[in-house]
Amino acid sequence: MLAILKKEINTFFASPMGYLVIAIFLVLNGLFLWLFKGEFNILNYGFADLSSFFLLAPWILIFLIPAVTMRSFSDEKKQGTMELLLTKPVSKTNIVLGKYFGAFLLILIALVPTLIYVYTVYQLGNPTGNLDVGSTLGSYFGLLFLVAAYTAIGVFTSTLSNNQIVAFIASVFICFAFYIGFEGVADFTSSNIIDQFGMSAHYKSMSRGVLDTRDLVYFISLTVFFLLLTKLNISKEK
Repeated sequence: MLAILKKEINTFFASPMGYLVIAIFLVLNGLFLWLFKGEFNILNYGFADLSSFFLLAPWILIFLIPAVTMRSFSDEKKQGTMELLLTKPVSKTNIVLGKYFGAFLLILIALVPTLIYVYTVYQLGNPTGNLDVGSTLGSYFGLLFLVAAYTAIGVFTSTLSNNQIVAFIASVFICFAFYIGFEGVADFTSSNIIDQFGMSAHYKSMSRGVLDTRDLVYFISLTVFFLLLTKLNISKEK
């Protein structure tokens, strides 16, 4: 698994893809949070918190993560190296996890520089340090679990076709459906039960700074489910 993970990371940074993903994520967040006037602008918000960032990030990641994961297996299929990969003395589980953690680590690297937002808002608070640290940490944990689920979905959709664009579109659609789709249906039907099937409800719950076991179980279960589907799909290739 580690060999595949290293190969994935090296592949990302051997081409402009890895740097481009990190740059796009940081630039888009920076523009919306600090420059563009609107509801996401922290300086116009009037409060020393990062809720704007945690509202915006899932929407940027819903497109960015599929762009990272779309090549995971679809590129192997297109290049004709899928069969070669499956004949290596590595279990299918390790192949899937290697691909998955390679993409996951790249997104984590993109998230690390956003910690400067925490320091900046901390310093801008009146008085200095007037920041809800518990809520901020909870939101970061929620974002990590959201990234984990998005990445699992992206890796899964990359097994559906050898066309990276198809994999990208399928991933965006499924991520969108799980993040906001169930919430939309719940609002329409006035059902709180349906809302619990979506990522948004659990993400917002964690953003309040409370790590509920139900939220953790939800994200872990969703991630494992799509990784199992990925393994099942690549097993059919052989």
